[in-house]
Amino acid sequence: MTSNGTPRILIVGASRGLGLAMVAEFLSHGWAVTATVRESSPRDGLDDLSRRHPGKVAIERLDMNDTDQLAALDTRLDGETFDILFVNAGVSNRDPTQTIGEISTEEFIHVMVTNALSPMRVVERLVRHVTRDGLIGVMSSGQGSITNNTAGQRELYRGTKAALNMYMRSFAAREANARHPMVVMAPGWVRTELGGEAAPLTIEDSIPRLVQVLLAKRDRPGLEYLDYQGRTVPW
Repeated sequence: MTSNGTPRILIVGASRGLGLAMVAEFLSHGWAVTATVRESSPRDGLDDLSRRHPGKVAIERLDMNDTDQLAALDTRLDGETFDILFVNAGVSNRDPTQTIGEISTEEFIHVMVTNALSPMRVVERLVRHVTRDGLIGVMSSGQGSITNNTAGQRELYRGTKAALNMYMRSFAAREANARHPMVVMAPGWVRTELGGEAAPLTIEDSIPRLVQVLLAKRDRPGLEYLDYQGRTVPW
């Protein structure tokens, strides 16, 4: 929280899509936002929000898959604390219709590292900047639910999000982290570059409700798997 009492959130992965929409939504709730973007990502939307909300938006460079960049960000944030750390990350393989046996090893590694390993590295590295009872969240997916997987499809993506959920459960099980509210979020199938044009939800359908779920979750320590309407998703 800033010295003037303004709550603060660090959103990792905020150049476009759901992450950018989260920045705008938290600003509308009076929060100050630190948002990260990759070097190669456009930042026009963030720059526009920064102009419209003077002093409320800080932009940092981070490629989550680069451990040196993560260490540098950790150092740059020395002395700063946040009420929420939220890691928004997600890629899919080029052909989501491939079965797991058809996917190349190279593509498997890239998607698994981006969707599961790197978000957890961010959480473990940056948790020291989160207030004692601050919320820690990651963007998962309803497709990460093993229980709800009755149709198959998008097998690599599903597996990486299920892995992310498992790693967050391990993180939450450590005694040192038990005081934090924690959440793996399922934003719904949203019409973004990742979700595709066939998705039934718009960003405006999902993100305002998702942010309300995060704000309410701040009062409940422990880990939950929730969707954008606040419903529990089965693991």
